[in-house]
Amino acid sequence: MNYKFLLLFLFTCLFACTQSAKVSTPTLKEALAGKFLIGTAINDEQASGKDTLSINVITQQFNSITAENCMKSEVIQPQEGLFDFTQADRFVDFGIKNNMYIHGHTLVWHSQVPAWFFVDEQGNDVSRDVLIERMKNHIFTLVGRYKGKVKSWDVVNEAIMDDGSLRESKFYTIIGEDYIRLAFEFAHEADPDAVLIYNDYSMAHEGKRNGVVKMVQNLQEQGVKIDGIGMQGHLNMTFPPIDEFEKSLLAFADLGVQVMITELDLTILPSPQPGINGAEVSLNYEYQKQMNPYPDGLPDSVATAWTNRYNEFFQLFLKHSDKISRVTLWGVTDNQTWRNNWPMRGRTDYPLLFDRNYQPKAIVSNIIQEAKNIK
Repeated sequence: MNYKFLLLFLFTCLFACTQSAKVSTPTLKEALAGKFLIGTAINDEQASGKDTLSINVITQQFNSITAENCMKSEVIQPQEGLFDFTQADRFVDFGIKNNMYIHGHTLVWHSQVPAWFFVDEQGNDVSRDVLIERMKNHIFTLVGRYKGKVKSWDVVNEAIMDDGSLRESKFYTIIGEDYIRLAFEFAHEADPDAVLIYNDYSMAHEGKRNGVVKMVQNLQEQGVKIDGIGMQGHLNMTFPPIDEFEKSLLAFADLGVQVMITELDLTILPSPQPGINGAEVSLNYEYQKQMNPYPDGLPDSVATAWTNRYNEFFQLFLKHSDKISRVTLWGVTDNQTWRNNWPMRGRTDYPLLFDRNYQPKAIVSNIIQEAKNIK
Protein backbone atom coordinates (compact mmCIF):
# COMPACT_ATOMS: atom_id res chain seq x y z
CA MET A 1 0.00 0.00 0.00
CA ASN A 2 1.22 3.46 -0.87
CA TYR A 3 0.97 5.12 2.58
CA LYS A 4 2.21 8.44 1.23
CA PHE A 5 -0.66 8.49 -1.27
CA LEU A 6 -3.15 7.48 1.45
CA LEU A 7 -1.98 10.25 3.79
CA LEU A 8 -2.20 12.80 0.99
CA PHE A 9 -5.72 11.60 0.16
CA LEU A 10 -6.85 11.84 3.80
CA PHE A 11 -5.31 15.30 4.19
CA THR A 12 -7.07 16.48 1.03
CA CYS A 13 -10.42 15.18 2.30
CA LEU A 14 -9.92 16.78 5.70
CA PHE A 15 -9.02 20.13 4.16
CA ALA A 16 -12.04 19.99 1.83
CA CYS A 17 -14.37 19.21 4.75
CA THR A 18 -12.92 22.03 6.81
CA GLN A 19 -13.34 24.53 3.98
CA SER A 20 -16.89 23.28 3.39
CA ALA A 21 -17.72 23.78 7.07
CA LYS A 22 -16.35 27.32 6.94
CA VAL A 23 -18.44 28.14 3.89
CA SER A 24 -21.63 26.60 5.32
CA THR A 25 -21.49 28.34 8.69
CA PRO A 26 -23.58 31.50 8.37
CA THR A 27 -22.86 34.74 10.17
CA LEU A 28 -25.41 36.46 12.39
CA LYS A 29 -26.48 38.84 9.64
CA GLU A 30 -26.86 35.96 7.17
CA ALA A 31 -28.83 33.80 9.59
CA LEU A 32 -31.16 36.66 10.56
CA ALA A 33 -31.70 37.97 7.03
CA GLY A 34 -35.40 38.48 6.37
CA LYS A 35 -36.15 38.56 10.09
CA PHE A 36 -34.58 41.75 11.42
CA LEU A 37 -31.41 43.78 11.12
CA ILE A 38 -28.69 42.81 13.59
CA GLY A 39 -26.55 45.72 14.68
CA THR A 40 -23.99 47.00 17.12
CA ALA A 41 -22.99 50.34 18.60
CA ILE A 42 -19.52 51.41 17.51
CA ASN A 43 -16.97 53.84 18.91
CA ASP A 44 -14.51 56.16 17.19
CA GLU A 45 -11.61 53.69 17.40
CA GLN A 46 -13.69 51.37 15.24
CA ALA A 47 -15.17 53.97 12.89
CA SER A 48 -11.73 55.49 12.29
CA GLY A 49 -10.24 52.13 11.33
CA LYS A 50 -7.82 51.85 14.25
CA ASP A 51 -9.46 48.89 15.99
CA THR A 52 -9.03 46.41 13.15
CA LEU A 53 -9.96 43.34 15.20
CA SER A 54 -13.33 44.83 16.09
CA ILE A 55 -13.85 45.98 12.51
CA ASN A 56 -13.50 42.39 11.31
CA VAL A 57 -16.28 41.30 13.70
CA ILE A 58 -18.50 44.28 12.81
CA THR A 59 -18.29 43.85 9.05
CA GLN A 60 -18.61 40.07 9.13
CA GLN A 61 -21.45 39.73 11.63
CA PHE A 62 -23.56 42.91 11.60
CA ASN A 63 -25.51 44.89 9.00
CA SER A 64 -26.48 47.88 11.14
CA ILE A 65 -24.47 50.35 13.25
CA THR A 66 -25.46 52.85 15.93
CA ALA A 67 -23.43 55.85 17.06
CA GLU A 68 -22.38 54.97 20.62
CA ASN A 69 -21.24 58.46 21.68
CA CYS A 70 -20.14 60.51 18.69
CA MET A 71 -23.57 62.04 17.97
CA LYS A 72 -24.45 63.04 21.51
CA SER A 73 -24.81 66.78 21.96
CA GLU A 74 -21.73 67.26 24.16
CA VAL A 75 -19.59 65.88 21.31
CA ILE A 76 -21.44 67.51 18.42
CA GLN A 77 -21.84 71.01 19.87
CA PRO A 78 -19.50 71.51 22.86
CA GLN A 79 -19.96 75.30 22.55
CA GLU A 80 -22.99 77.09 21.23
CA GLY A 81 -22.78 77.35 17.46
CA LEU A 82 -19.46 75.47 17.37
CA PHE A 83 -20.23 72.13 15.79
CA ASP A 84 -17.67 69.33 15.61
CA PHE A 85 -18.60 66.59 13.14
CA THR A 86 -15.19 64.92 13.04
CA GLN A 87 -16.22 61.70 14.76
CA ALA A 88 -19.77 61.67 13.39
CA ASP A 89 -18.47 61.99 9.83
CA ARG A 90 -16.16 59.01 10.39
CA PHE A 91 -19.06 56.99 11.78
CA VAL A 92 -21.32 57.75 8.82
CA ASP A 93 -18.53 57.17 6.29
CA PHE A 94 -17.81 53.79 7.90
CA GLY A 95 -21.46 52.77 7.52
CA ILE A 96 -21.65 53.89 3.90
CA LYS A 97 -18.36 52.20 3.00
CA ASN A 98 -19.55 48.90 4.46
CA ASN A 99 -23.11 49.14 3.12
CA MET A 100 -24.69 49.17 6.58
CA TYR A 101 -27.91 50.57 7.97
CA ILE A 102 -26.92 53.71 9.90
CA HIS A 103 -28.75 54.74 13.06
CA GLY A 104 -28.19 58.08 14.81
CA HIS A 105 -28.16 58.34 18.61
CA THR A 106 -29.39 60.69 20.10
CA LEU A 107 -30.96 64.10 19.40
CA VAL A 108 -32.61 65.05 22.70
CA TRP A 109 -31.42 63.52 25.97
CA HIS A 110 -31.10 64.94 29.45
CA SER A 111 -27.62 63.44 29.90
CA GLN A 112 -24.31 64.16 28.14
CA VAL A 113 -25.53 67.63 27.24
CA PRO A 114 -23.00 70.49 27.16
CA ALA A 115 -23.30 72.82 30.16
CA TRP A 116 -24.21 75.88 28.06
CA PHE A 117 -27.31 74.31 26.55
CA PHE A 118 -29.74 75.26 29.33
CA VAL A 119 -28.25 78.50 30.72
CA ASP A 120 -27.55 82.10 29.75
CA GLU A 121 -24.29 84.03 30.19
CA GLN A 122 -25.08 84.58 33.88
CA GLY A 123 -25.67 80.89 34.50
CA ASN A 124 -29.43 81.23 34.86
CA ASP A 125 -31.91 78.97 33.10
CA VAL A 126 -32.78 80.27 29.66
CA SER A 127 -36.35 81.03 28.65
CA ARG A 128 -38.66 78.53 26.99
CA ASP A 129 -38.29 80.24 23.61
CA VAL A 130 -34.49 80.26 23.80
CA LEU A 131 -34.29 76.56 24.66
CA ILE A 132 -36.72 75.67 21.89
CA GLU A 133 -34.58 77.61 19.41
CA ARG A 134 -31.40 75.90 20.65
CA MET A 135 -33.02 72.49 20.38
CA LYS A 136 -34.32 73.26 16.90
CA ASN A 137 -30.96 74.52 15.67
CA HIS A 138 -29.16 71.48 17.06
CA ILE A 139 -31.60 69.03 15.46
CA PHE A 140 -31.75 70.84 12.12
CA THR A 141 -27.95 71.05 11.89
CA LEU A 142 -27.24 67.45 12.89
CA VAL A 143 -30.07 65.70 11.06
CA GLY A 144 -29.75 67.96 8.04
CA ARG A 145 -26.06 67.18 7.64
CA TYR A 146 -26.75 63.46 7.32
CA LYS A 147 -30.07 63.64 5.49
CA GLY A 148 -30.48 60.52 3.37
CA LYS A 149 -27.45 58.86 4.94
CA VAL A 150 -28.56 58.25 8.52
CA LYS A 151 -31.71 56.18 8.06
CA SER A 152 -33.16 56.50 11.57
CA TRP A 153 -32.74 58.60 14.71
CA ASP A 154 -33.38 58.26 18.41
CA VAL A 155 -35.16 61.60 18.58
CA VAL A 156 -35.97 61.61 22.29
CA ASN A 157 -34.15 59.38 24.77
CA GLU A 158 -35.24 58.32 28.27
CA ALA A 159 -37.95 60.89 28.91
CA ILE A 160 -40.29 58.67 30.95
CA MET A 161 -39.78 57.32 34.45
CA ASP A 162 -40.52 53.75 35.55
CA ASP A 163 -43.90 54.81 36.96
CA GLY A 164 -44.94 56.38 33.65
CA SER A 165 -44.46 60.00 34.66
CA LEU A 166 -42.33 62.38 32.62
CA ARG A 167 -38.75 62.84 33.76
CA GLU A 168 -38.22 66.33 35.17
CA SER A 169 -35.27 67.11 32.96
CA LYS A 170 -34.29 70.64 31.98
CA PHE A 171 -36.07 70.11 28.67
CA TYR A 172 -39.27 69.37 30.59
CA THR A 173 -38.99 71.99 33.33
CA ILE A 174 -38.13 74.83 30.91
CA ILE A 175 -40.18 73.93 27.82
CA GLY A 176 -42.84 71.64 29.24
CA GLU A 177 -44.25 68.40 27.88
CA ASP A 178 -44.32 69.93 24.41
CA TYR A 179 -40.57 69.46 24.01
CA ILE A 180 -41.16 65.85 22.93
CA ARG A 181 -43.61 66.85 20.22
CA LEU A 182 -41.36 69.68 19.06
CA ALA A 183 -38.30 67.42 18.86
CA PHE A 184 -40.12 64.97 16.58
CA GLU A 185 -41.51 67.78 14.43
CA PHE A 186 -38.07 69.37 14.04
CA ALA A 187 -36.47 66.02 13.14
CA HIS A 188 -39.17 65.28 10.57
CA GLU A 189 -38.76 68.70 8.99
CA ALA A 190 -34.99 68.25 8.83
CA ASP A 191 -35.28 64.86 7.09
CA PRO A 192 -38.82 63.83 6.05
CA ASP A 193 -37.68 60.32 5.11
CA ALA A 194 -35.84 59.44 8.32
CA VAL A 195 -37.34 56.86 10.69
CA LEU A 196 -38.00 58.64 14.00
CA ILE A 197 -37.83 56.73 17.27
CA TYR A 198 -38.51 57.13 20.97
CA ASN A 199 -35.87 55.16 22.96
CA ASP A 200 -35.91 54.15 26.65
CA TYR A 201 -34.76 51.55 29.19
CA SER A 202 -36.66 49.29 31.62
CA MET A 203 -39.58 49.17 29.24
CA ALA A 204 -40.94 46.02 30.89
CA HIS A 205 -42.21 48.03 33.87
CA GLU A 206 -45.99 48.28 33.61
CA GLY A 207 -45.91 51.95 34.57
CA LYS A 208 -43.35 52.84 31.92
CA ARG A 209 -45.16 50.71 29.36
CA ASN A 210 -48.39 52.62 29.97
CA GLY A 211 -46.58 55.95 29.98
CA VAL A 212 -44.92 55.28 26.64
CA VAL A 213 -48.18 54.09 25.09
CA LYS A 214 -49.95 57.23 26.30
CA MET A 215 -47.17 59.50 24.99
CA VAL A 216 -47.15 57.86 21.55
CA GLN A 217 -50.94 57.97 21.30
CA ASN A 218 -50.90 61.67 22.17
CA LEU A 219 -48.34 62.34 19.46
CA GLN A 220 -50.29 60.32 16.93
CA GLU A 221 -53.50 62.19 17.77
CA GLN A 222 -51.66 65.46 17.10
CA GLY A 223 -50.49 64.16 13.72
CA VAL A 224 -46.85 63.97 14.77
CA LYS A 225 -44.64 61.53 12.86
CA ILE A 226 -43.27 58.88 15.22
CA ASP A 227 -42.21 55.68 13.50
CA GLY A 228 -40.84 53.42 16.20
CA ILE A 229 -40.10 52.60 19.80
CA GLY A 230 -36.66 51.46 20.89
CA MET A 231 -36.74 49.04 23.80
CA GLN A 232 -33.33 49.25 25.42
CA GLY A 233 -32.15 45.74 26.25
CA HIS A 234 -29.94 46.40 29.27
CA LEU A 235 -30.68 43.04 30.90
CA ASN A 236 -29.53 41.24 34.01
CA MET A 237 -30.10 37.68 35.16
CA THR A 238 -33.46 38.41 36.81
CA PHE A 239 -34.74 41.62 35.22
CA PRO A 240 -36.76 42.04 33.19
CA PRO A 241 -39.15 39.11 33.48
CA ILE A 242 -39.41 37.90 29.91
CA ASP A 243 -43.22 37.79 29.98
CA GLU A 244 -43.39 41.45 31.02
CA PHE A 245 -40.92 42.38 28.30
CA GLU A 246 -43.16 40.59 25.79
CA LYS A 247 -46.24 42.45 27.05
CA SER A 248 -44.52 45.75 26.35
CA LEU A 249 -43.30 44.61 22.95
CA LEU A 250 -46.84 43.67 21.94
CA ALA A 251 -48.36 46.84 23.41
CA PHE A 252 -45.94 48.98 21.41
CA ALA A 253 -46.50 47.00 18.21
CA ASP A 254 -50.26 47.52 18.63
CA LEU A 255 -49.66 51.25 18.24
CA GLY A 256 -48.79 50.60 14.60
CA VAL A 257 -45.12 51.56 14.98
CA GLN A 258 -41.91 49.63 14.47
CA VAL A 259 -40.31 48.03 17.52
CA MET A 260 -36.53 47.92 17.86
CA ILE A 261 -34.48 46.14 20.51
CA THR A 262 -31.74 48.63 21.26
CA GLU A 263 -28.64 48.82 23.45
CA LEU A 264 -28.73 45.07 24.12
CA ASP A 265 -26.39 43.58 26.72
CA LEU A 266 -26.76 41.06 29.55
CA THR A 267 -24.74 41.65 32.70
CA ILE A 268 -23.74 38.70 34.87
CA LEU A 269 -22.55 40.89 37.75
CA PRO A 270 -24.41 41.51 41.01
CA SER A 271 -26.08 44.85 41.56
CA PRO A 272 -24.46 47.07 44.21
CA GLN A 273 -27.97 47.97 45.34
CA PRO A 274 -31.07 45.76 45.18
CA GLY A 275 -33.58 46.89 42.60
CA ILE A 276 -31.09 48.74 40.40
CA ASN A 277 -32.04 47.86 36.83
CA GLY A 278 -32.04 49.60 33.50
CA ALA A 279 -29.42 52.17 32.57
CA GLU A 280 -29.57 55.28 34.71
CA VAL A 281 -26.15 56.65 33.84
CA SER A 282 -26.04 59.03 36.81
CA LEU A 283 -25.64 56.11 39.23
CA ASN A 284 -22.11 55.65 40.54
CA TYR A 285 -20.94 53.33 43.34
CA GLU A 286 -17.53 53.02 44.92
CA TYR A 287 -15.65 49.89 43.90
CA GLN A 288 -16.12 46.84 46.13
CA LYS A 289 -14.16 43.67 45.48
CA GLN A 290 -17.08 41.39 46.30
CA MET A 291 -19.07 43.11 43.54
CA ASN A 292 -16.49 41.89 41.01
CA PRO A 293 -16.73 38.11 41.38
CA TYR A 294 -15.38 37.00 37.98
CA PRO A 295 -12.20 38.99 37.21
CA ASP A 296 -10.55 35.97 35.56
CA GLY A 297 -13.45 34.47 33.64
CA LEU A 298 -16.82 32.83 34.18
CA PRO A 299 -17.25 29.39 35.78
CA ASP A 300 -18.87 26.95 33.36
CA SER A 301 -22.15 26.85 35.29
CA VAL A 302 -22.41 30.64 35.30
CA ALA A 303 -21.57 30.88 31.60
CA THR A 304 -24.24 28.28 30.83
CA ALA A 305 -26.88 30.15 32.83
CA TRP A 306 -25.93 33.38 31.05
CA THR A 307 -26.18 31.71 27.65
CA ASN A 308 -29.57 30.25 28.47
CA ARG A 309 -30.89 33.63 29.61
CA TYR A 310 -29.71 35.33 26.40
CA ASN A 311 -31.13 32.50 24.34
CA GLU A 312 -34.60 33.01 25.84
CA PHE A 313 -34.62 36.62 24.73
CA PHE A 314 -33.46 35.84 21.21
CA GLN A 315 -36.15 33.19 20.99
CA LEU A 316 -38.63 35.92 21.92
CA PHE A 317 -37.21 38.28 19.31
CA LEU A 318 -37.46 35.59 16.63
CA LYS A 319 -40.99 34.72 17.71
CA HIS A 320 -41.98 38.33 17.05
CA SER A 321 -39.69 39.03 14.13
CA ASP A 322 -42.70 40.30 12.18
CA LYS A 323 -42.93 43.19 14.67
CA ILE A 324 -39.20 43.86 15.26
CA SER A 325 -37.19 45.71 12.61
CA ARG A 326 -33.78 45.81 14.33
CA VAL A 327 -31.85 44.27 17.23
CA THR A 328 -28.73 46.20 18.25
CA LEU A 329 -26.02 45.12 20.72
CA TRP A 330 -24.52 47.90 22.84
CA GLY A 331 -20.92 47.23 21.86
CA VAL A 332 -18.89 44.64 20.01
CA THR A 333 -16.79 42.73 22.57
CA ASP A 334 -16.67 42.34 26.35
CA ASN A 335 -13.47 44.34 26.73
CA GLN A 336 -15.19 47.43 25.33
CA THR A 337 -18.54 47.34 27.10
CA TRP A 338 -19.72 50.21 29.27
CA ARG A 339 -20.90 47.57 31.74
CA ASN A 340 -17.32 47.18 32.99
CA ASN A 341 -17.66 50.65 34.52
CA TRP A 342 -21.37 51.09 35.27
CA PRO A 343 -22.71 51.47 37.88
CA MET A 344 -19.33 50.68 39.46
CA ARG A 345 -16.00 51.35 37.80
CA GLY A 346 -13.29 48.72 37.42
CA ARG A 347 -15.33 45.54 37.24
CA THR A 348 -15.02 42.74 34.68
CA ASP A 349 -18.28 41.95 32.91
CA TYR A 350 -19.27 39.62 30.07
CA PRO A 351 -22.46 41.10 28.55
CA LEU A 352 -21.92 40.84 24.78
CA LEU A 353 -21.89 38.14 22.12
CA PHE A 354 -18.14 38.28 21.46
CA ASP A 355 -15.46 37.73 24.10
CA ARG A 356 -12.30 39.67 24.91
CA ASN A 357 -10.42 37.74 22.24
CA TYR A 358 -12.95 38.84 19.58
CA GLN A 359 -14.31 35.30 19.34
CA PRO A 360 -18.00 34.37 19.21
CA LYS A 361 -19.46 32.86 22.37
CA ALA A 362 -21.73 29.81 22.38
CA ILE A 363 -24.75 32.10 22.24
CA VAL A 364 -23.84 33.13 18.69
CA SER A 365 -24.22 29.59 17.32
CA ASN A 366 -27.41 29.24 19.39
CA ILE A 367 -28.90 32.33 17.76
CA ILE A 368 -27.94 31.10 14.31
CA GLN A 369 -29.51 27.71 15.00
CA GLU A 370 -32.68 29.27 16.43
CA ALA A 371 -32.97 31.46 13.31
CA LYS A 372 -32.72 28.36 11.11
CA ASN A 373 -35.66 26.86 12.98
CA ILE A 374 -37.91 29.86 12.20
CA LYS A 375 -39.43 29.65 8.76
